[in-house]
Amino acid sequence: MEEPTIEPQENDQSPEKADLITELGQTQLPVSKSNIHVITIVGQVEGHLVMPPQNKTTKYEHIIPQLVAVEQNPDIEGLMIILNTVGGDVEAGLAIAEMISSLSKPTVSLVLGGGHSIGVPIAVAADYSFIAHSATMTIHPIRLTGLVIGVQQSFDYLDKMQDRVINFITANSRMDESNFRKLMTTTGELARDVGTIVVGKEAVKLGLIDEVGGVGEAIRKMNSLIEENTTKNVEVH
Repeated sequence: MEEPTIEPQENDQSPEKADLITELGQTQLPVSKSNIHVITIVGQVEGHLVMPPQNKTTKYEHIIPQLVAVEQNPDIEGLMIILNTVGGDVEAGLAIAEMISSLSKPTVSLVLGGGHSIGVPIAVAADYSFIAHSATMTIHPIRLTGLVIGVQQSFDYLDKMQDRVINFITANSRMDESNFRKLMTTTGELARDVGTIVVGKEAVKLGLIDEVGGVGEAIRKMNSLIEENTTKNVEVH
């Protein structure tokens, strides 16, 4: 009597996945196509000057092509901007903010950890903004660097640059200009500097950010804005 033969079962894990579990202790998430593009603004916003290699930076020359691609790609219906930044180059940050605000597709921003300094206009540039309960935002005047010559023309230029930042923030949020300037010049809150730190609910109460929330709330709002935008486009055509 012949013994029954047992067919070898196929292993449901590829060698690549098995190696990944062995080496890193994790499995790969399934790749799924999304109609929402995510851009992260982390560390320091890098502008015309290259930061030291140990600094975590977001390079504006990397962000700008992504924003153009979002506008052009018909498969992308919305953009989410996630911020955890200490600030950085004023002109680069303002350029990113201007591009976000000019997109024709729905945009939602989410401040996690921090959205400080030039991160503030980037956060408010979206159609709708969120901030985590524990996240903070620092509002302070534009600072001089060692590369700026301390002459009257330089200070005049800084004043104009500061006005550009303030005008953008107040135009893209519910924040009143006089209150914003007051927060910028507050003393006693920041060590060796003037300015104000606002946390979570306080940023919403001031009218700087629209709502306190996290990723789930941001995604739900994004889907709602996409649906509204789709309906509007159908009615137009």
